[in-house]
Amino acid sequence: MIEKKLIVVGDRVLIRPDETKSKTSHGLYLPQGVHEKEKVQAGFVVKVGPGYPMADPGNLSDEPWEERQTEPRYIPLQAEEGDYAIFMRKAAIEVEIDDQKYVIVPQSAILLLIREELIPPSLDEDLEDIDD
Repeated sequence: MIEKKLIVVGDRVLIRPDETKSKTSHGLYLPQGVHEKEKVQAGFVVKVGPGYPMADPGNLSDEPWEERQTEPRYIPLQAEEGDYAIFMRKAAIEVEIDDQKYVIVPQSAILLLIREELIPPSLDEDLEDIDD
């Protein structure tokens, strides 16, 4: 059996669109095309690329005939797997993988990331003291 491995390239982010927005706050279901016309969309980050490629200053020498093999270096992205991203719809490219809809978005099109992080117990207690 062959296993598929998704590799996101460069500064791109693979996002699973949030489909829970198909209902209004009053419980009315919206037609499928309504969200496609919105300028901003949201979803969950599934995978991120390695980042922005960076030139290796060690490869810039006066002797270009010398062969040097180094691993590529990247400036990492802010987005992480599991983040909830709000992004510009216009920049998104829709793809379907195994009957699941995704969008590929450049990091620059992401407006906001919502990340849930655990607060260490000692810091959590300090925050409670401040509230009192």
